[in-house]
Formats: sequence, structure tokens, C-alpha cells
Amino acid sequence: MKVDAVIRANIATWDPARPVARAMAVHHGHVVAFDDDAEALASDARQREEHHGLLFPGFHDAHCHTSAFGLSLSELDLSTPPIADLAQLYRAVEERARTTPPGEWVVGTGYDQNKLGRRHPELSALDEAGHGHPVWLRHTSTHMCVINSAAAALIELPRTVEGGRVVFDDEGRFTGLLEERAQLLVQRVVLPRSLDTLADAIGRAHERYRSEGITSVCDAGVAGGWIGQSPVEVAAYQLARERGLLGVRTTLMVASDVLGALHGHRDDRLEGALGLPGGIRTGFGDDWLRIGPVKVFADGSLLGRTCWMEDGFEDDPENTGYPQADPDDLRRTIVGAHSAGWQVATHAIGDRAVRFVLDCYDEALARRPRRDHRHRIEHCGVTSEESLSRIAALGVVPVPQGRFVGEIGDGMRAALGPARTRYAYRLRSFLAAGAVLPASSDRPVVTGRPLLGIRDMVTRRTESGQPFGTEEAVSTEEALRAYSLGSAFAEHAEVGRGALRLGQLADYVVLSEDPRRVAPQDIASIEVLATSPPAWTP
Repeated sequence: MKVDAVIRANIATWDPARPVARAMAVHHGHVVAFDDDAEALASDARQREEHHGLLFPGFHDAHCHTSAFGLSLSELDLSTPPIADLAQLYRAVEERARTTPPGEWVVGTGYDQNKLGRRHPELSALDEAGHGHPVWLRHTSTHMCVINSAAAALIELPRTVEGGRVVFDDEGRFTGLLEERAQLLVQRVVLPRSLDTLADAIGRAHERYRSEGITSVCDAGVAGGWIGQSPVEVAAYQLARERGLLGVRTTLMVASDVLGALHGHRDDRLEGALGLPGGIRTGFGDDWLRIGPVKVFADGSLLGRTCWMEDGFEDDPENTGYPQADPDDLRRTIVGAHSAGWQVATHAIGDRAVRFVLDCYDEALARRPRRDHRHRIEHCGVTSEESLSRIAALGVVPVPQGRFVGEIGDGMRAALGPARTRYAYRLRSFLAAGAVLPASSDRPVVTGRPLLGIRDMVTRRTESGQPFGTEEAVSTEEALRAYSLGSAFAEHAEVGRGALRLGQLADYVVLSEDPRRVAPQDIASIEVLATSPPAWTP
């Protein structure tokens, strides 16, 4: 047998039957032999590789926003750093406005009011900095944005928005701030993006992913709602694939906004079922590009104090956030998607939202039982002890972002107070309860490099060094497994990926050092030496 490659390295497989290996043969992207059997194929192999680092199964980001991240790489970066205060933000907007063609938008992304004196950019200051251009600045959480007067003149500002808020001051003047679904007001003017623009953005994002050891991702919301970039966003991924820009294996979450009632034969029992035309649902596609769960938004952001909480925020006690839609409508959407056979992934950050989503999953499964559904709670941000036990009992997969602690943990700590941080973005407790733990970044909300995420899962320290629920820390090996096996399980993909086994995909990353053998704070300094597989080629 003439194989494509024989790879020699110190290999950690995550396969209990063969936890380590020294050589691996790969053919058509799959593992076909290990060790002596692989060496026997080396003389006729088309390619032979020798890596002096440690080879692991490739990283799999279970929740990120690829097209948004790719687009952000060409937008004005308002993250902190480099932006230290509002004065510097306004100067950055002004500099971009001076080089922007007349009539075009100035678009920035990544600002965080928690790092800018707890103040959002002001409309009047953006008017001055924008020099007549419409200005649109997206918050790092993506759950809110600010615009200036030139942008506001292009839209109609209602006083109320279901599932969102247009913010006015005490004198009834618009402040420039749009929360949650109110962002659709400006998006309807700017969007949709063209297929060419999106395909290029996907390509840029995938180049960055591969440089960081990522071989698989799940894009957490496409084609609709305030999270999508175009109604035909799936076609942009297909175009990226045709052009050779698809660099990592991709699962797409479809926004629930695009679902409609399904009709079929009476024996299909589709009453109340919600899906895509033709009945396309979770699992459609192949190893490179497939449809995953349907994405539902139950609430908003912890950083923005818009997530749905049982009790008020530490620094805003009267505010308990709000759901993103009427709860009865949310319930019908979740139950209807389940009835159509979808895996359901519901965004829920506040503890009230987590409890509500579990109620919906409980109802859906009682109406139409289904084994191994693996419904997900995206973020599962603040989780009570009661909800923790229900998650495991219902077979729900929590999808927290350990990386949040390191980059935006100080802002979350201010919102919750020290006593409630132990319930936020839990890791150890999910494992102890018997749930499977995936790993993800929610990029571009935070820097999505997996080794940074692994460090933060292990150390549980904020950017300023404050402890953030340190009892929820996991071991380095548990974090590594979450970034491969756990994330594959979260999208029903563990049969093909997440470990290096005979017959499975040969997706791997080579690291300069073993993260399990260095001090936790040094994990992020480890170098990525190689990533496979090569980008898909038409």
C-alpha cells in the first residue's frame, strides 16, 4: 500500500487503547497505521515528515464566529489594548474617517466599556470624530453597538424593540447605544455582505486558525438574525470551498430566525416542527462543511448587563436583564426545532436564562423523546447548582468559554460580584456532574488562540490577576481533551475526529513543548510548529 504520508513524532492520541505512538501513516486524510506498521509503509510513502515537538489531535473551537472575525481583521480595532481610553478611541475613529471615501461607513469593533472607565463612546464625540461619515462601533461582546448621528439619520429609531433596547437619556435624547436585537436597525442598512466579501473573510479567518493549531470550528450562527452576515451565508462557505479558501473543517449553526413550519406526510408527525426548506437539518454535509445545530438566542451579554438573571447585577441591582424574545415564542422555537430533528444550541448566559432553556429542553423531550440529542447551552454563563444537576440528567452539553476569564473576567466580576463568580463559566463542576466539556473562544469576542484558552481554563485568573472561581479550574490534560474530544462530541463528530485512531481523520497539531509539562502560566508561550490537514482543495 502506498500511503500519502508517514509522520514521525511524539504522538498523544487520546485513544485509551493506544495513548501514545512514535509514527503514524496517513492516507486520504485518515489514519491507517501506527508505529511498526507505519514504519513498514515509510519507504513507499509519497511524503515523510519528522517533527521534534509533541503531536496532539488538532484543536477544535466549538463556538466561534468565523465570518465576523474575518471581517474584523480589516475593520478598525478598538480592543484594549491598543485602545486605553475613550480619547484614544475617538482619535482612532477620526484617523480612519480621514482616509475613508466620502459617504462610506467607518466600522470599528472590539471596544469594551468596562476597560474604558465604564463608559460607552458618546454620540456627540463620534459625530465630531466621524467628519460626516456614518460611524458604527461594535462592542466586544457583539451584543451591543454605538452609532453616530449620521448613521442614526439612515434608520428609524423606535422607542421599544422586542428583545433589545434603543437607549435614550433622561431627557429623551438618543445616546447612540443599541442593545441586542435593536442592532438589526443599523444592520438592515449595512447588510447583507456580498458572497465575495464573505468568502474572502472566511479565508482570512481560516489562515489565522491554522496558524494557531485549529483544525475544526463551529460557526455559531449564520444566515439570519442579528448574528448573520447574509441570508445566503451558507453559500459563501460553499464559495470559499470552491476557491480553495476553506482551511479548516467547519460546522455551521443556522440562526433560528430562518426556520419555517415544515409540512409533509401525516406519518412524519411534523406538526409544530420548524426547519429549512426540504427538511435540511443537523448533519447535512460532509467532513469539510456541514450543517450543525440550530442557534437560538435566549438572552444577551454579561459584560453588557443584558443577560437574563435571577437577581440584579452587582453594579446595577435593579437590572435583571431580559430575554431576547417573548418567552412563549422562544419555547415554541426550541420545541419546534427539536420536533424537526435539529440539535438545538441555545445561547443562555444569565442563570434565569439557563433555567428557562432547561425547561424548554425538558418539555421538548417529554413531547418527543429522542436518544442522544446533545442539545447545547451556548456559554451556560451563570449556572446554579440546580441547573447543574439538570444539565447532566437531561444529556445537555454546556459550551462555556474558559478564555473569557483571562480577557474579560474583570468586567464579568464587576457585573456579578466576587461571591457569584464561582457560578460563572463553570468547568470542573460540569465534568464532576458527568457532562461532556467542550472548549471554545466565541471569537472575535476575545482572542481565540487555543493555547491562551487552555491557560485560562487551568489558571482561572483575570487580566488583572484576580481569582475568578478558581475551584472551577481543570487540569491541562482535561483542557486539551476539551479542545479536541469534547468539542467533537458537542457536534456529534467524535466518531471521526477529536482523537487519532485507526480509520479516523488525521487532524493534528504539533507543539514545541508539552503543555502538560510546563507551568500553567507558560502554556500560552508554546509555539505551534505544524497543523494538518492541508486546506481543502477543489
